[in-house]
Amino acid sequence: MHFPWAPVVLALYYSVLAVLSFYGLHRLWMVLLYVRTRKRLARMPEPPSDPQSWPVVTVQLPLYNEMYVAERLIDAVCQIEYPAGRLEIQVLDDSTDETTEIVAGVVAAWRAKGVDIHHLHRTDRTGFKAGALVAGLAQARGELLAIFDADFVPTGDFLLRTVPHFSDPGLGMVQGSWAHINRGYSLLTRVQAILLDGHFMIEHRARNRTGCFFNFNGTAGIWRRAAIETSGGWEHDTLTEDLDLSYRAQLKGWRFLYLPEMAVPSELPVDASGFKSQQYRWAKGAVQTGRKLLTAVFLARLPLRVKLEAFVHLTNNISYPLMVVLALLIFPAMTMRTGTSTRMLLLVDLPMFLSATASVLIFYLMSQVATGPGWRREIRYLPALMGVGIGLSLNNSRAVISGFFHRGGTFIRTPKYRIETRGQNWWAKRYRAGSDPTRAAEAVFALYFLACTIYAFKAGMWMSIPFLYLFVQGFGYMAVLSYLPSLREWWARNRARRTAAAGAG
Repeated sequence: MHFPWAPVVLALYYSVLAVLSFYGLHRLWMVLLYVRTRKRLARMPEPPSDPQSWPVVTVQLPLYNEMYVAERLIDAVCQIEYPAGRLEIQVLDDSTDETTEIVAGVVAAWRAKGVDIHHLHRTDRTGFKAGALVAGLAQARGELLAIFDADFVPTGDFLLRTVPHFSDPGLGMVQGSWAHINRGYSLLTRVQAILLDGHFMIEHRARNRTGCFFNFNGTAGIWRRAAIETSGGWEHDTLTEDLDLSYRAQLKGWRFLYLPEMAVPSELPVDASGFKSQQYRWAKGAVQTGRKLLTAVFLARLPLRVKLEAFVHLTNNISYPLMVVLALLIFPAMTMRTGTSTRMLLLVDLPMFLSATASVLIFYLMSQVATGPGWRREIRYLPALMGVGIGLSLNNSRAVISGFFHRGGTFIRTPKYRIETRGQNWWAKRYRAGSDPTRAAEAVFALYFLACTIYAFKAGMWMSIPFLYLFVQGFGYMAVLSYLPSLREWWARNRARRTAAAGAG
């Protein structure tokens, strides 16, 4: 069959695949750097012998409508070990619901026990989290500032293990890794944990140990106050104020340190809409930060490898809209190349597909090996991870496009429900991430690729079926999870209506 547009379609198809292959090969480069540097450990400096010579630390807890987890966070932070009189705690509360009342009660109870803790409530949420941190900094007395989000539960030794590193006067920030309280709650939380393991076990280690820029993750880290202030402070013209300040501080010459052994427990989103909202914010904010700072990075007096790594770091979310384009092209390209020689497929198509897909599997496989014993149990979730990555492409493509054209935006927080073990239900709790504009498109894409898979099966296009199935799995899984809360609510309303009708009868 003759396709008049075949040259254009195939040229676009191979161009997209080539860019995706580039970002895939970069993941392999991260793995190689991790392997080469995995034995490098940060030496723990001698802590100050005199308790009064420890620097004053202010712990900041930014909250916004966190009625389920606020008390857990405050209780954990108030039990952190640190020399008496050298620790201050600020609860930066922007809440508009009963969270404020809950916080006030918990703070009063800890103050009665002698803890230096302050409840700072804003009625104007200007700047969102960044604005809350600015307001807190204006009243903080700490030379160092530790930050924990509402879904984290810091261990008692966090400050004792991180603060001594600030004996290096050029050190601006220390970042801990994330552990996951509810990793085994569902398939979705297991996939999220593996995605984050790739970031913390491979990327952070590789970047930090080779002298490249890496970022504060918004929580589970501690800043030197001078690094914040000399770098321009917290700004809210991006949705990732943490990534933005990290790059500005490193451009000013401040050094960062990553401590993978300093893992802070946290709660993963258990609902698909909350997960997608979080991913949207991270993707949009990264693109905004790239727009804002990449020119400064390229003009800075930095090694070329640092500049190139920063470029990839701040632009890798472009993979999501490219994945959508690939999804739209993959089946037409397959049909246009029917009859292509095996030699051509092996020399051109196979290497590109392996660069774009197998590299992801290797990257996340190594992230599980890096976590230590038990990694073999986790690798069975890698096919699901591949599907979720594809399923997120529509949601994150919206984020990338919006981030490319718009500054700032509304900081939509990820709902937290204090879900810690399997069997706990979240759908009866109050918070939701809001509307999900991509779930209908995800369902359409899933049905489209199901039809493509059936066609490929009937046409004997055996090499294409595994790739097509990944698209069916990914878009279908995200669509089903995104519609489930609405279906549950519809079912509950109808059951209540039937019960009321029966009672009236």
